[in-house]
Amino acid sequence: MLDRNASDIVLIVDDVPDNLAVLHDALDESGYTVLVATNGADAIARAVQARPHVVLLDAVMPGMDGFEVARRLKADAATAHIPIVFMTGLTETEHVVAAFAAGGCDYVTKPIRAREVLARIAAHLHTAREQRLARNALDAFGHASLVVRLVDGRILWQTALARQMLADAADVADPASGEARRAPVDLLAWLQREAHRVSQTDAAGNVPQALPLDLELGARRLRCSLQEATGDGEWLVVLRESDDAAALEALVLAFRVTRREAEVLLWLCRGKTNRDIGEILGASAATVKKHLEHVYEKLGVETRNAAAAVAIGKVPQLGR
Repeated sequence: MLDRNASDIVLIVDDVPDNLAVLHDALDESGYTVLVATNGADAIARAVQARPHVVLLDAVMPGMDGFEVARRLKADAATAHIPIVFMTGLTETEHVVAAFAAGGCDYVTKPIRAREVLARIAAHLHTAREQRLARNALDAFGHASLVVRLVDGRILWQTALARQMLADAADVADPASGEARRAPVDLLAWLQREAHRVSQTDAAGNVPQALPLDLELGARRLRCSLQEATGDGEWLVVLRESDDAAALEALVLAFRVTRREAEVLLWLCRGKTNRDIGEILGASAATVKKHLEHVYEKLGVETRNAAAAVAIGKVPQLGR
């Protein structure tokens, strides 16, 4: 097994042994872990297995060429995020366009100049690392986020929580991995409609706000919010559980309150009085007041308004 934390992994794909040798030595001396493949099928297999940080890909190879390799890697959610730098002697515009259309982020021309390749790889690794840190930060803060390609609904990346939430969308799940590869039909229809709507401005130049979508997926009820376009027809969507059970669980985890205290806090955030909360929960107003005293202590506040503000700040769906 490769230690991904020890060094960045570069997969070189070229059918010419001399090219492989030159690049392998240059990258190895620069501290990279280097993998090689001499044909398209092996390249895809190694990329899926090793998940390299960048792929250095020859455009012209016998059998499956580099353009097709890139298309297949980008079509697989497991490898779609990997930057692909093409190596090509084809400098005509149509071939350069083909490289980018297939999913490449850059290209270098042959004969290969090792210093140029190293500089390009370092730049793309830096960008990919920032994107990876951003995705990990979203995971760490419990955001269920995904990027969807508008034209066909393909999920280009998603946080772990989004992957879990979409697990009930059996109609879009990949049979092998169980992971959703495409956005559910209702979500995609909403996304296409709202993306078009927010792209229109009125006579005063005002941009309309995207309307949320409440989506039923199995036992889950999700609130889908459109955030922003990420470029090239790709949109960032945030999912949140919209039922009370999810809000209560979030309160318990966020503030280490009891289940009953979480229920009291939930209804407090919805503007209910102690008497109202007691009637809802089948308790006396005095009991509700006692629970609130414990809630205030755990949240570090002294008033109802302060408690509601802190709770909504941690669990945004309480404010909806």
